[in-house]
Amino acid sequence: MTTKVDTRVTLPVEHEVQAAMRGRRDLAAYLSTHIDTQRIQILDEKNEAHQIELPTSALRLLLDILAELAAGNAVQVVPVHAELTTQEAADLLGVSRPFLVKLLEDGELPFHRTGKHRRVRFADVMAYKSARDEASEAAMTELAREAQALGMGYE
Repeated sequence: MTTKVDTRVTLPVEHEVQAAMRGRRDLAAYLSTHIDTQRIQILDEKNEAHQIELPTSALRLLLDILAELAAGNAVQVVPVHAELTTQEAADLLGVSRPFLVKLLEDGELPFHRTGKHRRVRFADVMAYKSARDEASEAAMTELAREAQALGMGYE
């Protein structure tokens, strides 16, 4: 089963950023991580209160989402078991689809076929991205070290 991943980015506007800051602060103050579920209260458009019981893990995830929104970042929730099309995976990695297909065919990233279409697991894409980012950071650190050793003015 393929889960549709919306790769469009919608950044929060200023009032959403401010609301996320307040909401994160308020939720963090009351979040208890010692129990499995917690009750929250939601007010509807008539200002009537409704109690909702949620898993504590979902509330912790909500804190992370609010932190990202408060920082002005777009947020998307994708199940780790989701299967992506090659275009969706390429968009997440910030590469072209043909480049991603080459990664797949070269065995750099696991995939399977659904009929004639390639599918890539979201978790595998994120693991590849993490490894790529770590390798890039290590290369930059090494280049900076060499530049400093050679006295190239990068002190």
